[in-house]
Amino acid sequence: MWSSVGLSVINVVWSSLALCFLVAFCAHKVSRLLPGIFDTCPAYVLFQDLIRYGKTKQSLKRDEWLRVFDVPKRWFWHFYAVSVGWNGLLLVLYLSFIFQHQSYPLWLSDFLDILTGAHSSDSQVPQLSTVLVQLLLWVHSLRRLLECLFVSVFSDGAMHLVQYMFGLGYYIMLGLTILCCDRMEKGLSWCFLCASMCTIPWFICFVVLMLPPFLLERSSLLSQLDWLLVAGFLLFIWASWLQHQSMVLLARLRTGKSGTVETLTHRVPKGGWFELVSCPHYFAELLIYISLSFVFRGLSFTWWLVVLYVLFNQALAGQLCHDLYISKYKSYPRHRRAFIPFVL
Repeated sequence: MWSSVGLSVINVVWSSLALCFLVAFCAHKVSRLLPGIFDTCPAYVLFQDLIRYGKTKQSLKRDEWLRVFDVPKRWFWHFYAVSVGWNGLLLVLYLSFIFQHQSYPLWLSDFLDILTGAHSSDSQVPQLSTVLVQLLLWVHSLRRLLECLFVSVFSDGAMHLVQYMFGLGYYIMLGLTILCCDRMEKGLSWCFLCASMCTIPWFICFVVLMLPPFLLERSSLLSQLDWLLVAGFLLFIWASWLQHQSMVLLARLRTGKSGTVETLTHRVPKGGWFELVSCPHYFAELLIYISLSFVFRGLSFTWWLVVLYVLFNQALAGQLCHDLYISKYKSYPRHRRAFIPFVL
């Protein structure tokens, strides 16, 4: 009964994370409206130390004991290396389940039981959407790993040890979440159904979007292919290109025409979507997760919670960068938003 209304361990985890980052975003916005009041408060300094990394952390005035927990920001590649290995393993296990009818290892099956509250017998029909989301997440992680190693030019920026440990665990939990979605979301969740039918326009959209899956109800994976899944795949490709282009533009701020590093100082980014927002790579990250929700045909309540978390997480990171640019550069374009064009 609890699973039917979305009250599973995995949903509680993602909703809690989304709420934490929403509170952090709001707290930061309030602190900007009251400059100087909280600067000497130890709790405020610790809060800022935990939410900032890289260039946004360098201007933070903090005690020396806090610097003990700093690790290099260039260690970001560790996150994606873990993701490539872990989520590649989960993809292989799911493919073995589909084509060789092999059950998950007992440790994985038991853990999924705890996270979802649904037993393995509830998952019977292999889902094309699950395979594609797993594959796209793996491709995304591999691309980001290669960008960290061969494209990005990192300075001596730091991040908190807590942020580092969270990043390592994040992609492990993300891969498990995909399998949880496969187990839990065979149909439209009760919560999402109620939200979709609140108004007539939303109900019409719901009916239109749901027609292809009902019409293509067959056994094979290819029979599950529909236009919404294809749309999600195309959005993923475009958002990945946007993020890569943004990372290349950021790297060029520190390299010469020959590609060699000339400086590690921070400069005002220009070109591409940087003309609209301060952090188009964060906006692209959000679009990538939305695209994966489309691949799930918009039916996974759990994955929408992941999208909500990514929204608040990237909003906070984008706002911190945006505030830094405005305070550091007098001529910074005032029309630019933080990370969502014309909105935020």
